[in-house]
Amino acid sequence: MTAAQDERAALVATLREIGPDAPTLCGDWTTRDLVAHLILREGRPDAAGGILIKALSGYHDKVFAKIAAGDWDEMLYKLAGGPPVYSPFKLVDSFANLSEMFVHHEDVRRTGSDWAPRELGADVQRELRRPAATIGKQTLRRSPATTVLKTPDGKELARGGSGPVVEVTGEPGELLLFAFGREPARVEFVGDADAVAAVKSAKRGF
Repeated sequence: MTAAQDERAALVATLREIGPDAPTLCGDWTTRDLVAHLILREGRPDAAGGILIKALSGYHDKVFAKIAAGDWDEMLYKLAGGPPVYSPFKLVDSFANLSEMFVHHEDVRRTGSDWAPRELGADVQRELRRPAATIGKQTLRRSPATTVLKTPDGKELARGGSGPVVEVTGEPGELLLFAFGREPARVEFVGDADAVAAVKSAKRGF
């Protein structure tokens, strides 16, 4: 199995455990809403454009609501099965879906005050470097400081923004969460205090 498939399986296992009505870090979405989003994204390319294109949002919302009203176990079965054969994500699952499954898994796990980071193997962290670098380069472009994402071994994954340098250090998975604008992410900041405060408060993600 690929890292993306492993992360999908782990996400589904967590969802089975906590049920359809648990909170997530995705605004007011419940776990049911989150699963509906993932099913739509992979299995309904006719409606998925509404995620980013406002003109298509009405149709997207109708399809989303229909999926979200489905049977919970059937929804998890669809999610566990991965992208359908006709899905654009089928051929790029190992890359495009690793970050999606990992970030949304943490969206489910980190809602309370008693969460703890998972023990991810070195191979998984290595796989997460690529999406952390790719997403970081996109989301840090307008950072209020020159923000540098670094792993604990000193490897620079991405940088963006302008002004004084702020180094953000963490494991690749934590840097990916930071790049997506997720809180909390286990990262450390080094730089001018005002610049660090600006980076922390700046909007990231898409």
